[in-house]
Amino acid sequence: MLGLARSRRQYKAYELQQENARIDVQVAAETDIDAIVALDAEITGTAKATYWHDVFERFAADKTRVKRYFLVAKPAEGKLAGFVVGEIRAWEFGSPPCGWVLALSVSPAQRQRGIGTLLFEALCVAMKKDGTTTIRTMVRGDDKMNLKFFRGEGLAAGPYIELERRLD
Repeated sequence: MLGLARSRRQYKAYELQQENARIDVQVAAETDIDAIVALDAEITGTAKATYWHDVFERFAADKTRVKRYFLVAKPAEGKLAGFVVGEIRAWEFGSPPCGWVLALSVSPAQRQRGIGTLLFEALCVAMKKDGTTTIRTMVRGDDKMNLKFFRGEGLAAGPYIELERRLD
């Protein structure tokens, strides 16, 4: 079981039961961006520094931000193990306010240690404290790893259907 406490935009995980390892979850700092870019590039095969700097500015750097979250997980030795980005919004075709997981990544070397669950739960705690009762995300239908992860966290098909049209 994990223990989470929130104070001054800090999220602390006191114990990951699987390994009794301390992992801190905190708001992303500018000093984390290079590691976030590197982790994302390792997973996706594309370095997107400009994109992640923009995400940082919109979700973590702006101290007046409302209901936006950019959290990072770091073991005691301080090297980035993963991150999650989310927001609470309500504008899609009359949808009531709900939380959205926009990105969640864990270093391949750190997987299977509960870090993804830790990040997801920290995001859920923050969103619940900020007034939402539902959390959503989108996952490709053929992305078995992420489907398995999010289903394991209790997410299931919701009441909305994604529609798409190619523009080429």
